[in-house]
Amino acid sequence: MAGRHYGQYCGVGTALELVGERWALLIVRDLLVGPRRYSDLKRGLARIPTNILAARLKELQAAGVIRRAPLPTARAGIIYELTEFGQGLEDVVLALGRWGFRAMGEPGEDDVVTEDSMTMALRTAFEADSAAELPDTVYELRIGDIVLTATVAGGTLRLRPGVAESAADLVLSAGPGIRHLIAGDVTAESARAQGLVGVLDGDPGLLDRFMATFHIDADPGPPLAAAG
Repeated sequence: MAGRHYGQYCGVGTALELVGERWALLIVRDLLVGPRRYSDLKRGLARIPTNILAARLKELQAAGVIRRAPLPTARAGIIYELTEFGQGLEDVVLALGRWGFRAMGEPGEDDVVTEDSMTMALRTAFEADSAAELPDTVYELRIGDIVLTATVAGGTLRLRPGVAESAADLVLSAGPGIRHLIAGDVTAESARAQGLVGVLDGDPGLLDRFMATFHIDADPGPPLAAAG
């Protein structure tokens, strides 16, 4: 940690010394979804070199951000999970996600969406105040091979992988273009017409409710040239 000391008596500087290295906050992002094995983290962050993943995990442990724990099953093995100190990064990660959303252009050829990244994207976009004024709704989202169930009730959001335990009110298929729906760049009708989202089951009118529940204002943002 000493090699990354900025020599600044400042909370921002201290935070960057702890979690500012490349990949560190993406590891934290995935662990905010839940504890993960080393192999789970490697699969979710496919482009991270194994030596860098091992180094970041050691550094985050030394900083008290994460800890190792035995698998909570009869199987032998180790998982990584956030400490209480590490959980304190949740608001930071969500705010950073909202800020970064403004600079997102179209996905690159090699860019991927993972179950954990999509889970955190929905948590980032969740509008609790708006949701509290709307009827309880269960959404099922299918993005490539990813299936997530989002249960919105009483202004709270619960996300779980897999299909809804009971029939969802609205089942959507989408690709990365769903960000335009979340940004409000398009109407629900236009999003369907352009193939950004598809309604597989349920009332298509609930797409407007989805847009009120999950929203990030993408404007103003930097010019795309500056963002690149």
